[in-house]
Amino acid sequence: MAVEPDARQFAEIAARADGDGDGPVVMLNLNRYRDRDAYLRYGEVAAAVLDRVGGRILWHTDADLTVIGDDGDRYDEVIAVWYPSMAAFAELVADPGILEAREHRLEGLERAALICCQPGVFSSELQR
Repeated sequence: MAVEPDARQFAEIAARADGDGDGPVVMLNLNRYRDRDAYLRYGEVAAAVLDRVGGRILWHTDADLTVIGDDGDRYDEVIAVWYPSMAAFAELVADPGILEAREHRLEGLERAALICCQPGVFSSELQR
């Protein structure tokens, strides 16, 4: 199962990062773990780099039940990460510390999906 972007996906990230109108994005991380402790070692490095590029974790939670889907759609954790731009995300994925910690990410993840979303509206910002 895929746990990293392929060459086409990396190219799309680079194109968006260099494009007009690059702005805030939320990356929705869906993780199924092989070894959660290994992933946490990667996560320590990722948190420091995330702070350096101006991003932040909006929320994270364990995923208890897949209501629609099969076993391939089962994940252990969902993490929403806000970035000030796609360029900031591209900076994170190319960071030397992240690349060095990659082995822990690969060891820790059995399966992953990373979905790029518009930042949307927080419920506190909605007008009734």
